[in-house]
Amino acid sequence: MALFEIDGGTLYYEERGEGPPIVFVHGLACAQEDWRNQVSQFAPAYHVVSLDLRGHGRSTGHTSGFDMLTYGADVAALIAHLELPAAVLVGHSMGCKVVLECARIAPEAVAGLVLIDGSRLAAADANAVRRNVRAAVVAAGYDAFFKRLFTQMFTENSDPELRDAIVARAGKLPEADGLDLVVEMAAWDARFTEQALSGTRVPITVLQSTYLNPQRERASLQPGETSPWLDLVGRLAPQSEIVVVPGVGHFTMIEAPDTVNRHIDAACCRSELARE
Repeated sequence: MALFEIDGGTLYYEERGEGPPIVFVHGLACAQEDWRNQVSQFAPAYHVVSLDLRGHGRSTGHTSGFDMLTYGADVAALIAHLELPAAVLVGHSMGCKVVLECARIAPEAVAGLVLIDGSRLAAADANAVRRNVRAAVVAAGYDAFFKRLFTQMFTENSDPELRDAIVARAGKLPEADGLDLVVEMAAWDARFTEQALSGTRVPITVLQSTYLNPQRERASLQPGETSPWLDLVGRLAPQSEIVVVPGVGHFTMIEAPDTVNRHIDAACCRSELARE
């Protein structure tokens, strides 16, 4: 374990192993511990780094910067601090936006991307999106909004202990930080998603288990199905490999670790070949 001082606070991160680097980036109201099944799998052959984004887990001291631009810059700064060669970045949920932002601003730091159960939340004017999303969360009530958001991330077949633990953890994210993040996720999508995807030249692997339906409810994907997010990735980043992981909820890397690990390994191989 280690701490990286940046912007008046500290980012907690862990690194294990030696070899080509893989950096794991968690989602909203989550933590680096969500990658335990991946860290244990890849540490014997790779230099594995997982971090707690500012405001999350064991990272402390930050009072601002709860947005995708800052998070992407934080990841790029950590990669530079550790003097890593170009790394495969693996993001989950909000972390997909973070690693795409890192690739957008620091393409030299990125050898490949793995996007696990990402989404696009908005596509209109970013400032209008900020106003509308903030108003919607406030109208629903922050606690009720977060509980519903995270409860929907699991299927009826999900482990209830896992579900309850993750929902409870999400409820501990301070309201000011969580509200800013929900708003800024949507605003980043509106302004930067298309630019980030179309500008990325490294191999991309997309592992998708759920999607947001027209009612903004999370639903499971079945083999052969697609979604607006997957269609967008396929159109703007045709070098992407898109894989549907059926039968699990939003936390694909926890509920289907063997499948996720197999595809991360393949993604690392694709990235190595692309560098040769």
